[in-house]
Amino acid sequence: MHMRFVLAVLLTGLLSFIAGLFLPWWSIAIVAFLVALLLPQHTGINFLSGFAAIFLLWAVIAIWIDLKNNSILSHKIAELFPLGGSSALLILVTAFIGGLVGGLAAMSGGAVRGKYAE
Repeated sequence: MHMRFVLAVLLTGLLSFIAGLFLPWWSIAIVAFLVALLLPQHTGINFLSGFAAIFLLWAVIAIWIDLKNNSILSHKIAELFPLGGSSALLILVTAFIGGLVGGLAAMSGGAVRGKYAE
């Protein structure tokens, strides 16, 4: 595993968490974009680092919230979607959506860096 990948995951996750305390949810995309812009990696690795960082961040936050209210909220939300009332599946879907946002933003940041690095 490359050190730059690990650094990108940690920076994206930490800065996204901090940004999420003060800014809207979509600030994760800005953070992932900027981290990928500053840390040169291949486009696919940028996507993976952004995806992994936000997937893990949102999964941990969703699990923490779920534990705090004894799965009551997540169970009710999961009943609204075709998830069979499964809190775990709702957390997985939530983390996956966040991961996609982070991954695509990081891939975009890497692509912008690649375009102007020539």
